[in-house]
Amino acid sequence: MTLGTRRHLRVPADLDRLAEVRTLVRDVANAADAPVVCMDDLVQAVDEAATNVIVHGYDGAPGWIDVTAELDGDRIVVTLEDAARTVDPTLVPEPDLTVPPEHRRPGGMGVHLIRLAMDELSHAPRPGGGNILTMARRLDPRPKEDR
Repeated sequence: MTLGTRRHLRVPADLDRLAEVRTLVRDVANAADAPVVCMDDLVQAVDEAATNVIVHGYDGAPGWIDVTAELDGDRIVVTLEDAARTVDPTLVPEPDLTVPPEHRRPGGMGVHLIRLAMDELSHAPRPGGGNILTMARRLDPRPKEDR
C-alpha cells in the first residue's frame, strides 16, 4: 500500500458533512492514481450511500458515520459504518427501468446508482447495532470507459 492510500474519518450524520466524506474519497483515489472515471464512480457511490444512512437510517436522529477508504491491490475499498437502524441495501430490488422517469415515484434510484458505479457491494450488521457497508471499485477503467 502506498503512503496516503488509506484514510479514515468519523462525521456526524449530517448532510452538511458529506463534503468531508467526498474529499476523503478523492484524496485516496488521487493517492492511488485512480483514473478520473473511477474517482467519479467512487465519489458518487459513497455520497449516495452516506446520504441514505443519514436520511433513511438515522431518519433525523443524531448519529455518526465512520468512513474508511483504502487502496487494496488494484481496487479502492470504502467501508461505511454506522449505528443507524439496520438496512441492507443489497436486498433492495432493482428499479423498473421500463417505467418512464416522469411516471416513477421520486427516489428509489440511489442503490441502483451505487451498483452501477461499484464492482462490489456487501452489507453486514454491525455488532451492537447498525450497518457495515463495504464497496469496492477497480482502478482499471471498465470496457467503454476512457482513462
